[in-house]
Amino acid sequence: MALPQEDPSLERHFKGHRDAVTCVDFSLNMKQLASGSMDSCLMVWHMKPQSRAYRFTGHKDAVTCVNFSPSGHLLASGSRDKTVRIWVPNVKGESTVFRAHTATVRSVHFCSDGQSLVTASDDKTVKVWSTHRQKFLFSLSQHINWVRCAKFSPDGRLIVSASDDKTVKLWDKNSRECVHSYCEHGGFVTYVDFHPSGTCIAAASMDNTVKVWDVRTHRLLQHYQLHSAAVNALSFHPSGNYLITASSDSTLKILDLMEGRLLYTLHGHQVRAVGLVLSGMEWGRGATSRPVMVWKSNFDVDYGEVLKVQRPPATLASSAENLPAVDFPIPPGRGKSLESVQSQPPEPVSLPQTLTSTLEHIVGQLDVLTQTVSILEQRLTLTEDKLKQCLENQQLIMQRTTP
Repeated sequence: MALPQEDPSLERHFKGHRDAVTCVDFSLNMKQLASGSMDSCLMVWHMKPQSRAYRFTGHKDAVTCVNFSPSGHLLASGSRDKTVRIWVPNVKGESTVFRAHTATVRSVHFCSDGQSLVTASDDKTVKVWSTHRQKFLFSLSQHINWVRCAKFSPDGRLIVSASDDKTVKLWDKNSRECVHSYCEHGGFVTYVDFHPSGTCIAAASMDNTVKVWDVRTHRLLQHYQLHSAAVNALSFHPSGNYLITASSDSTLKILDLMEGRLLYTLHGHQVRAVGLVLSGMEWGRGATSRPVMVWKSNFDVDYGEVLKVQRPPATLASSAENLPAVDFPIPPGRGKSLESVQSQPPEPVSLPQTLTSTLEHIVGQLDVLTQTVSILEQRLTLTEDKLKQCLENQQLIMQRTTP
């Protein structure tokens, strides 16, 4: 079945944070979206229009990570205040504090059964907790630098972690031993995640690359070098056929893993986080400016029908021969547009040279305009922050001079 070819579109954006958004996550029922911010707050947004958002306060410093439990009844967060909090995402916003890390907590992730939570920290450790007993269980301590991300495998048997020591480590949860270390990245590894089948992992790095490995053979399956700056986050589509990456180069990229190619590039703010809802229909992203943006995808409108006619979600792992372990640079003329770049058609279309040159020039000019708008947005944010600081200073002066 041919997939629809409309471009992804901006569905909604939420405003409420007072500082940069650092992390986002959807509940699995798609009814709520959580975000964390440098303003030390969590926001829980309701996807239903006109619904009031919840603001949760409790952390004493920036919130760095959020994750809904599989049931959606709990929400975990980590912070620069060295704590992990478990929230009940309702109007009361009650939370329980977990303390064991000795530095910033960078990552929180629930196991698929909701019984366990894995966290990663600048204290160079990965820690596993019992969520219902609210108890620290054990640490994994072989990294030699900050650990930026840790995730459970879909079956909960394995844990994968990414670190500033430039390694990705695979752990056996039961034996608590490191099964394998992947050392191919040339920079800090910022993010890692399991393929929905549990047989592959993808990792993002400050060396601007994304790598995909088979966790059974530990073979490098794919290596993408499509971004021009650090890749900060990534998320698999639930079918396992697509991967969304977020980068400091102000773009989101959607990769077709089955064909090893770039499908779309979305331009905008410097993207710090990306969360993909399990329906595959929408994703949210957090940026260095304050809004949380929700995009509606095009490549899975007929998602249910596609799964019926395609192979099961394990296709990436079970058909490794279809996944060349080579770089996939962006072909000339691709990866540039104001909002997105549509995938190339299966059959090449011959265009007159003059028309091709004109189109390339237009695309180039649109890209320049996009970058200019992004710079202006950043300057406006800086101006707002400076104005706010001036007003606060003025109020302090007036308080001091008032008898």
